[in-house]
Amino acid sequence: MKSIFSVFKRGLQKTTTTVKRSLAAMFSDVKQWDASTFEDLEAALIGADFGVPASLRIVAEIRDRYEHGEIETTADIFRVAETFVRDILAQNQREIRVAEAGKPTVVLFVGVNGSGKTTTIGKLAARLTQEGKKVMLAAGDTFRAAAVEQLQLWGKRTNSVVIAASHGADPASVAFDATSAALARQVDFLLIDTAGRQHTKKGLMDELSKICRSIDKIYPGAPHEVWLTVDSSMGSNALNQAREFSKAANVSGLVLTKLDGSGKGGMAVALHQEFKLPTFFVGMGEQPEDLQPFSPAYYAAAVFGSESLQPQE
Repeated sequence: MKSIFSVFKRGLQKTTTTVKRSLAAMFSDVKQWDASTFEDLEAALIGADFGVPASLRIVAEIRDRYEHGEIETTADIFRVAETFVRDILAQNQREIRVAEAGKPTVVLFVGVNGSGKTTTIGKLAARLTQEGKKVMLAAGDTFRAAAVEQLQLWGKRTNSVVIAASHGADPASVAFDATSAALARQVDFLLIDTAGRQHTKKGLMDELSKICRSIDKIYPGAPHEVWLTVDSSMGSNALNQAREFSKAANVSGLVLTKLDGSGKGGMAVALHQEFKLPTFFVGMGEQPEDLQPFSPAYYAAAVFGSESLQPQE
C-alpha cells in the first residue's frame, strides 16, 4: 500500500519541480535581494497558480523575514513558504458533516464537464466501502449516457447500489428517488452525480438549485455536503467556476482533481485564499488510492520538496 505522504509527493512532483527550479535559479547568485527579486518570486508563485492574493501574502512574509535576518538561503525560503502555505490551508478545514446515526449522509457533487466528478465519486465509494460503509450512488447526469455507464461500473466494483433513470430524465427526480431509496435502505452514504454543466448557463445552474430543493423536500437538512470538483490544471477558470457554483448550489467544500497533471498545483492555495472553503479530497492519479483526504501539512511539504514529514500509512 502506498503511504499517504508518498502519494502527495508523487502527485505534486511537477509543481515541486516548477517551484524549486524557479526559486533556486532566482536566488542562487543574488548577493542582496531587492524589490525586483521579490517581484520575480511573486511571478514564479503566480505562474504555479498560487493566485495573486496568496502569492503576495507569501512573498510579503518572506520579505519581512529576510529583512529581519531570518532568511539567508534558498532552503530558508522553502521552509518559510511551506509553513505559511500550511497555515493558510489549515484555516477553515473541518470534518465532513455527517448525518445522525442510522441515516444516510448525502453528498452532492457539482462541476463542469471533465472535472472528474464521476471518477471521484467512484473512488470515494471504493474508499468508503473499504471502511465498511454501505454506499449508494445516484446517476444524476442523465444527459450523458457514458456518465451513467461509468457510475454503474463503479457500483459493480464497489458493491454499491446505483440509482439511475432513462436518458434525459429530470435530474431532480433522480436525486429525489435516490434519497428516498437511501433512507429506506439505511445506507451510510449517498453520493449524487450531476451533469457537467457550463457555469455560464443560468438555466442549468438553476437546475442545481432545483436538485437541492428536491433532496431537502424528502430529507430535510440534506444534502449535508455540496462538493465542487475542480480540475486543478484549469487556472483562473477554476476560480470563475467556484464563484458561479457557490451561488447556485451553496457549495460547502472542494475536491481538487488532476493535481498530478501539471506544474500548477498551487491552485489549492488560490481557491482557499479566495473562498475560504475546506478541501476534502485531492485526486493525484488514476488508482482509487490516489484519491486522498486533503492534508495541509502533506500538501505544503510536498509542494516545497520538504523531507520534514515521514511517510505514514
